Amino acid sequence: MASISSLGVGSGLDLNGLLNQLQKAEESKLEPVQQRIQEQEVKISAYGELRSALSSFQDAADKLGDASLFQGHEASVSGDAFEASADSDAAAGQYNVTVNDLATAGSLATQRVADPEAELTSSDSTLDLSFQDAGLDHSVAIAAGSSLEDVRDAVNADPDAAVNASVVNDGEGYRLALMAKDTGQEASITGTNFATMADQASLTDAAVTQAGQDASLDVNGIAITSSTNQVDGAIQGVTLNLQQEGSSTLTVARDDEAIREAVTGFVESYNALKETADDLTAFNGEDSRAGTLIGDNVVRTIESRLRNDLSSGVQQDGELSLLGDVGLSMGVDGTLELDQDELDDALAADPAAVEAFFAGDDATSGLAGTISETAEQMTSDSGTLNNAIDGAENRIDSLNDRYTRIEASIEQTVERYRTQFSQLDSMVARMNSTSNYLSQQLSSLNSGNGGLL
Repeated sequence: MASISSLGVGSGLDLNGLLNQLQKAEESKLEPVQQRIQEQEVKISAYGELRSALSSFQDAADKLGDASLFQGHEASVSGDAFEASADSDAAAGQYNVTVNDLATAGSLATQRVADPEAELTSSDSTLDLSFQDAGLDHSVAIAAGSSLEDVRDAVNADPDAAVNASVVNDGEGYRLALMAKDTGQEASITGTNFATMADQASLTDAAVTQAGQDASLDVNGIAITSSTNQVDGAIQGVTLNLQQEGSSTLTVARDDEAIREAVTGFVESYNALKETADDLTAFNGEDSRAGTLIGDNVVRTIESRLRNDLSSGVQQDGELSLLGDVGLSMGVDGTLELDQDELDDALAADPAAVEAFFAGDDATSGLAGTISETAEQMTSDSGTLNNAIDGAENRIDSLNDRYTRIEASIEQTVERYRTQFSQLDSMVARMNSTSNYLSQQLSSLNSGNGGLL
């Protein structure tokens, strides 16, 4: 609102200052409304913080409730002959693997020429590439006047040529070296028409060809060949990456570490949610500071439902049905605690029961599924948290409308004061003028009567 000006000129009174004080007094009526708006905005922010923590806990529950987590396997290798990885299709067991030969790529070096920049071709032609696998045979277009380096560039620029080309100096001249892009015997390059294509060169020596070979290995005494050093399918669900010749032992076991990490993440996410709820509802007696959501029913509802889910455990036929059966417990402060040794014992004794406890089975949804469903209900568009946020936003809209009405009322009141003060200013000015006139008249009369008046 604009401040008042020009009042009091006629009367000499500080009407402008008085009116400004009255305006400030009227505007103080807006402060409680503004404070309530700010309180609702802070609440919305707090609800958002709570929703974020609850969503993180739901994500941790979803991860723990994924059945594939309990079906995962890890592969460990004692030795340097190969590396290995396993997926959910792998079966637990131990395998003796001997790498006899690594897969190599075939190569061919053409006849040598004296100058890699000298012209080789008199007209447009092709460099014909032949492979062990005839399906890879290909012809590369070579322009007239091309040098050995130009031929190299043409081969490398052709995406259908199954070789990589380079120019090598063997000490007596320069050769076009062609290396098969893929390893294995079938991908080997076996010949070219380089001598025919290079009709401007005198070629007296022979091409040098080295055939590619397949990888050869034994798995528990069974001979296996592979065109690459990445061997899939020799052991179901396992990928072997051959590194060198030699023997190593492969052990495939259930990936308990991934399960431990998922359970730990579940515990940590719940405790982070609990900490967030505690901070938002705490009361600090030293400075009388209350948490934003202290006494809020939404927080109580969320905490109550989750505690109920956790304490109820899982109704199933197996022996594992309560938190304590898998090494979990609720502390006196309401946080979750994990006994790693007890979880490991449960996994070792009955991994299927642990899976059923967390991920469920055909009859039950499991603890993680129950938690996720509860969290989803509270964070959905029609859930507890969104309803609370919508309610706070509606209250802000209502308070803003009220703020606008009060502001308009204040403006009308101040304008009425302005009008009254202006009238007062005029009236006092007239009275002052009359007073001054009478004083002058009386002074004149007194002077005329010798000072008798």
